[in-house]
Amino acid sequence: MADKKTFTYKDSGVDIKAGEELVNSIKGVVKETHSDAVLSNIGGFGGFFRPDLGAFNKPVFVSSVDGVGTKLIVAFKAGKYDTVGQDLVNHCVNDIAVCGATPLFFLDYFSTGKLEQHVGFDVIKGFATACKENGVALIGGETAEMPDIYGEGEFDLAGTIVGIVDEDKVINGSGIMEGDVLLGFKSSGLHTNGYSLARNVLFSEYDVNDHVDELGSTVGEELLKVHRSYLSLISELKVLDGVNGFSHITGGGMVGNTKRILPEGLALDINWDAWERPAVYKLIQEIGNVPEEDMQATFNLGIGLVTVVSPDAVDAVKAKAEELGEEVFEVGTTIKN
Repeated sequence: MADKKTFTYKDSGVDIKAGEELVNSIKGVVKETHSDAVLSNIGGFGGFFRPDLGAFNKPVFVSSVDGVGTKLIVAFKAGKYDTVGQDLVNHCVNDIAVCGATPLFFLDYFSTGKLEQHVGFDVIKGFATACKENGVALIGGETAEMPDIYGEGEFDLAGTIVGIVDEDKVINGSGIMEGDVLLGFKSSGLHTNGYSLARNVLFSEYDVNDHVDELGSTVGEELLKVHRSYLSLISELKVLDGVNGFSHITGGGMVGNTKRILPEGLALDINWDAWERPAVYKLIQEIGNVPEEDMQATFNLGIGLVTVVSPDAVDAVKAKAEELGEEVFEVGTTIKN
């Protein structure tokens, strides 16, 4: 009788030892994001965080979960993995910062077909870098090796952010009125949205490492620019009188996102010529013959954050923006629906 074949977990594509080695390799960079509020070490079954609630009358926890989307495919093509983790953290931070919240801690999910140590380390180092920059603790995560789900060299990312805000300081757009002014702040590129369209267009004409004069960089360098965090800017602006709402411009564009915070009966009147669109958007529209309607509904078009302010607060917000070295544009107003 022939010997029966022996099956092991490693033969099946899952290397437990590799996972343990990755956890050990990242302990140092993760630890750098911790403060005294973190009560647990990486590798446990759960992350423990003790918030200081003394400064809050009615503390409210605010959370958000997101992914990086098909921007990851650009990272695969370029072989560059240390920025996509930053993208994810900053995107999540922005989503709760526009609600008035201060981020506290972040948890990540990194899943791949076959765990490559250097790739995993670079990705998680990106999480830690952005967490440190935002004052956020990286208190836990999951690394999953799932053969047959992902192709060679592929992985996916997701993350959850938790923050806190006093109930009477929640920013939800309820104070927005007809005639309020929309002030826009620059993005650092496509951020993490619109990549299915951008990739289809740009990679029909270029390779990831092709240098494009209009961009002043390679295609990969342009598309992998880190999604910027607006936390510090929002923190400075939200305390000003007449600042009635913030909109993080992600999938759905300026209209799709900003209308989410408008009270019933109001709409947006956008001046699409109020700022100069970055070259990458012009290139995508020209090469792909993309309709303007699709451009507006897909991309941030160079504006990553919108602040909705009362008319008499415009000068104060602009002055604060100038003090912070931020260029600001009047991109529209609120009108009756």
